[in-house]
Amino acid sequence: MLTPAFDLSQDPDFLTIAIRVPYARVSEFDVYFEGVDFKFYAKPYFLRLTLPGRVVENGIEQGSYDTDKGASEVSEGGVEDEDEEFDWEIEQSPYEEASESALNPRYCYGFGNLRSGVFQRLQDELSDVIDIKDPDFTPAAERRQKRLAAELAKFDPDHYLADFFEDEAVEQVLKYNPWWTDIYSEMMASLGKSQEQENHAALVCFSEEEKYQLRKFVNKSYLLDKRAHHQVYYSLIDILLAYCYETRVTEGEKNVESAWNIRKLSPTLCWFETWTNVHEILVSFGRRVLCYPLYRHFKLVMKAYRDTIMILQLGKSAVLKCLLDVHKIFQENDPAYILNDLYISDYCVWIQKAKSKKLAALAEALKEESLTKAQLGLDLEELEAAALLVQEEETALKAAHPMSRQQTPSSSPEASDSEESDSTTSSETEGSDSEQGELKGSESETADPLQGSSPEGRSTLLIVAGGVYRNSATETSDGSPGKPPASSQALRGCRPLIEELGEHLNSTVQVSEPEDSAAGSHSTMQGRVDWQTPSDGRQAVFPTIEN
Repeated sequence: MLTPAFDLSQDPDFLTIAIRVPYARVSEFDVYFEGVDFKFYAKPYFLRLTLPGRVVENGIEQGSYDTDKGASEVSEGGVEDEDEEFDWEIEQSPYEEASESALNPRYCYGFGNLRSGVFQRLQDELSDVIDIKDPDFTPAAERRQKRLAAELAKFDPDHYLADFFEDEAVEQVLKYNPWWTDIYSEMMASLGKSQEQENHAALVCFSEEEKYQLRKFVNKSYLLDKRAHHQVYYSLIDILLAYCYETRVTEGEKNVESAWNIRKLSPTLCWFETWTNVHEILVSFGRRVLCYPLYRHFKLVMKAYRDTIMILQLGKSAVLKCLLDVHKIFQENDPAYILNDLYISDYCVWIQKAKSKKLAALAEALKEESLTKAQLGLDLEELEAAALLVQEEETALKAAHPMSRQQTPSSSPEASDSEESDSTTSSETEGSDSEQGELKGSESETADPLQGSSPEGRSTLLIVAGGVYRNSATETSDGSPGKPPASSQALRGCRPLIEELGEHLNSTVQVSEPEDSAAGSHSTMQGRVDWQTPSDGRQAVFPTIEN
């Protein structure tokens, strides 16, 4: 809370307390006094006094608010020249190096750049209203750089593409006709019937609530130089663009997000931006529409652009009606009401004395401008082209998939099962014949094939890493193993015979023949098995077989 400046005086009848609370929301304030205590509150100001004596309450207490002293920074006394030709080109001045003695300069903002120092004390209270930090000490060029960087950081390609491809809701709000469309149609119809220029102010009607709003404003005049005049007209376009977007997407039904939408889409209101031409206003508005609100579509940008031209062509009565609506939205929103004190209230007073010819010239200047997606600097065309290419590829894949299924001959489950059964039976028959052939061959041979070609040879079956391999080797006279035959080397590359055991089994089966037995006699095959239980709970068992 801030302690306001105040003055305390007394006469024989009254105790007067004058409190200066600029930019306060005076529609909601509290005054309390009892005995020696006096308290005053108007956000963000709070004053508490302990008086030297008791205050007498006799029913004649009264209070008043002087808006002229509350906004003493506004210069008065100047009016516009009716016959002056308005040049929409900003005068350029050569760059001048800032003097070293200019320490901590203050920069202006608000209507006609007539305000300064407002946020130096209210930064904490009003940080939710504007996006710029320390506007009193941030020059216009730095404000623009920070704004552009913030927009690039906020831009979401996924959100944009979602609204680009799924635009049913966008198409719905595009069909909505706000109040000015019917009035504009009437104006165009009247212009078609009569060649004379008529006063179209009568086409715009004000409600009783709007008339009450107008009576609350203080009548004043503004002394503005040429550059300030340009800024007032340019910022008016910026505010109207944001208002037109908000009115369309809500279809005229204001909600809790209306104040946020208007001030967020207007760089004038949230960044205290200044302008040099109409085109950069359109570019800035288009970028912010595609970065911040719920509906982010380029069609909405162009629709708001055309709506703003209509309102300007309808004249200052239509512009005033829009500004009164914005004022009401901000006044009902905390803390957006500060923007009324900085901009909208002054606009509502100023527009009533604005020249219709200049508004018409402003409408023509806006109408001559054009805006493309490429000018927004967000790579929208490249983004859309890439998304469309991906969409075409997906469509082609979906189209090719059913064609491949149609080209494949259909087979019934019974036929498939029959084919699988025949294949299984055939493989089993071939396996049994092979096994019988091997058994017959082993009976006719004089030595067990596992023993190798020599009676003294040893043959080993290695069961390693999910497979069975044959490792035959002969021993030399000194008992050391000899070189394995070529057949055993070839078998190492064969496909594993047992795949169920996997990498969990590492077993060795050793088969040997007693030295005292002769070739062709009965032999005993002894088995030695080293095994591990697989992880799935299965077990491998190798029994001892005697012949």
